[in-house]
Amino acid sequence: MLVAADLHYALKQFDWLKSVASDFDVVVLAGDLLEIASSVERRAQIVVVRAYLEELVARTRVIVCSGNHDLDGHNEAGEMIAHWVAELGEIGVTADWGSVSVEGSLITVCPWWDGEATRAAIGRQLAADAQKPHDRWIWVYHAPPAESPVSWNGRRHYGDTALTNWIRQYQPDFVMSGHVHQSPFVNGGAWADRMGKSWVFNTGQQIGPTPAHIAFHLAQGEAIWTSLEGRHVLSLATPQAQPDAGAPEPPGPFKDGGLPGPRPTSPDVPAAG
Repeated sequence: MLVAADLHYALKQFDWLKSVASDFDVVVLAGDLLEIASSVERRAQIVVVRAYLEELVARTRVIVCSGNHDLDGHNEAGEMIAHWVAELGEIGVTADWGSVSVEGSLITVCPWWDGEATRAAIGRQLAADAQKPHDRWIWVYHAPPAESPVSWNGRRHYGDTALTNWIRQYQPDFVMSGHVHQSPFVNGGAWADRMGKSWVFNTGQQIGPTPAHIAFHLAQGEAIWTSLEGRHVLSLATPQAQPDAGAPEPPGPFKDGGLPGPRPTSPDVPAAG
């Protein structure tokens, strides 16, 4: 399984995903496929990204959750949602509100929430999926959990407290996230953490033609994070994340807390990017 997040309409990074997708059984994109600050109009971005996803689906199974940059409409409660992501099932993507079982692994895909109605619906989604048969349970959820190094940006945590509470309640095996771009690259941050029996991950975000990404070999019990920092290997059999989960000297754009500061978009979940 290959996991990336926060591509932010970096088309060369989508090209890279196309070039490697067939090497993996599953490709997971954990939100923020679009970029709200781009000069390219959002509807045009959606058309282009959807075309890339169609090409990925031709190569492997694809899982996509929405992030705060992907929102393009409102629900009945007036909360912002990503209509276009929820509609990706039309092209064979398992997306927001969906779930799929892959060789005994149940993968639950949660949307970005912008208010109480969507947050409550995610709670019902997780409660329902908890009853489904599975050997392991994997969540795809754009924001990382609060109170974890995977939500640290060098100055403070920007995690989702609702997610932290759900992890404590259900103890999924793995949670795949992004959102806080700097976490793997700054002192005190991490790309992997253990919360009870749950492994939680944040891929991080970087410039260049290759996204920061994590490759999982679940049969061998390994996770491999690859970025500008190099390649770090983590044994999933260890009780705690090891030193490989962090990097002492971040690349230039991430030093001193790094990228531009967050802007609030949801209750309890400020957006880091």
